[in-house]
Amino acid sequence: MKGYCYILTNKNKTVLYVGATNNLERRVSEHKNGKYKNAFTKKYNCTLLVYFEEFDTIKDSFKRERQWKAGNRKRKEKLINSINPEWNDLSESWFDGSKESF
Repeated sequence: MKGYCYILTNKNKTVLYVGATNNLERRVSEHKNGKYKNAFTKKYNCTLLVYFEEFDTIKDSFKRERQWKAGNRKRKEKLINSINPEWNDLSESWFDGSKESF
C-alpha cells in the first residue's frame, strides 16, 4: 500500500503541519473540511497542501514524517521551496469547490 508524507500550512504561511497517510486526497479533504474539531490543523486553519512525497509503503511515509518532525522550520521551507516556491495549494484542482468533496 502506497503512503504519502505531506506538509500543510495556513493562508498566512505562519504554521506548518506535517502528516502521513495512505490516501492523500481523502486526508487533505478531511483537513479542509475540519473533520476533527479538536485537531491541530483545524485550530490553526492549516488547509493548504504545499508539499508532499509519495512512497511505496505507508511504513516509509511514517519514517519520513518522523524525519521531518525532527527537523526545523528552515528545512521544511527548503523542501517546499524546491518544488513550490509560491506555496500554492497543490490540492486546489482535486476538489470541485464544494465543502464536502468525499
